[in-house]
Amino acid sequence: MPLGSQRDSRLSASEMIVRLATLTFLAPALALAGCGAADDGADRPETARDFPLPDRPVSDLGSNQFSTEDKRDSQGEAQKVMDLGTIAPGMTVADIGAGEGYYTVRLAERVGAHGRVLAQDIAPDAIERLGRRVERERLNNVSIKLGAADDPRLPPESFDRVFMVHMYHEVAEPYAFLWRLWPSLEEGGKVIVVDIDRPTDRHGIPPALLACEFERVGYRLDRVEQAPELAGYFAQFSRGATRPDPEDIVPCTGEASTASAQGSQAR
Repeated sequence: MPLGSQRDSRLSASEMIVRLATLTFLAPALALAGCGAADDGADRPETARDFPLPDRPVSDLGSNQFSTEDKRDSQGEAQKVMDLGTIAPGMTVADIGAGEGYYTVRLAERVGAHGRVLAQDIAPDAIERLGRRVERERLNNVSIKLGAADDPRLPPESFDRVFMVHMYHEVAEPYAFLWRLWPSLEEGGKVIVVDIDRPTDRHGIPPALLACEFERVGYRLDRVEQAPELAGYFAQFSRGATRPDPEDIVPCTGEASTASAQGSQAR
């Protein structure tokens, strides 16, 4: 199925940048994305307040410069992730936290002319630079979109795969974010997470905690694989049959996350 936002996909990158620049109402949500730890919720966006805060720190936003692309390619990173994620021509893929577009451009080549890639980020400066890159490299199968800290703002039932590479630990409102991501998957769609097994305030997240947070919002862990090419691990999730109401979501603790991951692996 094509992206729900077909009208936006026909805009040039420069036209999209101009429109995105007008979205100044997103500033409070963007500011929350870089918070160092979960707080008392006083400054949370209204749209997130029905959801629990994570019972853990949140990493500060990392650099989105792409100075290491050649090194990442020499290690086979993107190739490995796309192979593990079974990315094929004609697929529709969302690249969440796209930054400067390392995965965006490689996904665009893999899915081909009949596929689509939606590159999303919450940083307007990154979106602006990515728009220029998309235009310069003539990536006609790529659209770009500005998201929010608590909402990826993806069209429903549109994606075969959603990529979240080395960015999930920076999501300030993970339960609201994942809950709103859930409807965007096509039947059989998968969410791909690449991250590092270390504390969330050190730009990583333990696989057990990641699995717990996803499962609390209505996803099912398919598998976790360690891969030297990634300097971390690959995790894949499917959409479950239902998602809970926001008020019924219970945040994960260290003990709960360990039990959740063990249960998922047993299945």
